[in-house]
Amino acid sequence: MTASALDTQSDCALDATDQAPAVGSDRRFGAGLVVGGALGLLAAFVLAVEKYRLLTDAGYVPTCSINPVLSCGSVMGSPQADAFGFPNPLLGLVGFTTVLVVGAILAGGVRLPSWFWAGLQAGVTVGVVFVHWLIEASLYRIGALCPYCLVVWVVVISVFTAVTARNLSAVAHRLPAPATAAVKVLARRQSVVVTGWLLVIAALITVRFWTYWRTLLG
Repeated sequence: MTASALDTQSDCALDATDQAPAVGSDRRFGAGLVVGGALGLLAAFVLAVEKYRLLTDAGYVPTCSINPVLSCGSVMGSPQADAFGFPNPLLGLVGFTTVLVVGAILAGGVRLPSWFWAGLQAGVTVGVVFVHWLIEASLYRIGALCPYCLVVWVVVISVFTAVTARNLSAVAHRLPAPATAAVKVLARRQSVVVTGWLLVIAALITVRFWTYWRTLLG
C-alpha cells in the first residue's frame, strides 16, 4: 500500500471521529458515565417502583414523601409526571441504561464514530431541556419536590456538561480562537460549571419555599 493511500485512510479515520481524545481520556470519561448512569438508573428504578405502588394502592405513601415540600406523592400525582402518556421514570430507565452502556463501551477502550457522538449529544440535550421543564413545573406549578428526582436532575446536568465538553473539545480545531479557548476552559472546569448550575437551582428552591424553610429554622 502506498504512502498516499495510508494518508488517505488516516484522514478518513480522523473525519470519522473528529479530533477524538486519546483512548485513555475516553476511558476515564466512560468510567464517569458509568457512575452517572448507575446513579441515575437507581433513582429512576426507585421512582418507577414508587409510581407502581402508588398506582396500585391509592392509600400508599411514597417513602420520599417527607414533608409538604419534599413530597414525591404530590409530584407523582401531577400531570407532569406522565408527560408523554406514561410514567416519566420509564424514560429514565431507558436513558440512564443507555448512558451506562455507552460508558462501559468507552471504558473498554472502544472508539465511537462522530455520528454516534452527535446522537448522544442530541439525547443529553433533550434530557437536560426536559429536566428543566420538570424543575419549573415542580417549583411553580406543583409546589413540591421529589428527592429522587433531585438526584436525576443532578445526574442529567452533570452528564450533559461532560458530553458537551467532550464533543466541543473534539471539534475545537474547527472553531475560532476565542471559542477554542472557551472550550478549553469548559473542559478543564466542568465541575465548576456544574456546581454553579446546581447552586442557581438551589437558590431558586430556597426562594420558592423560603416560607416553609423559615418555619424549620424557627
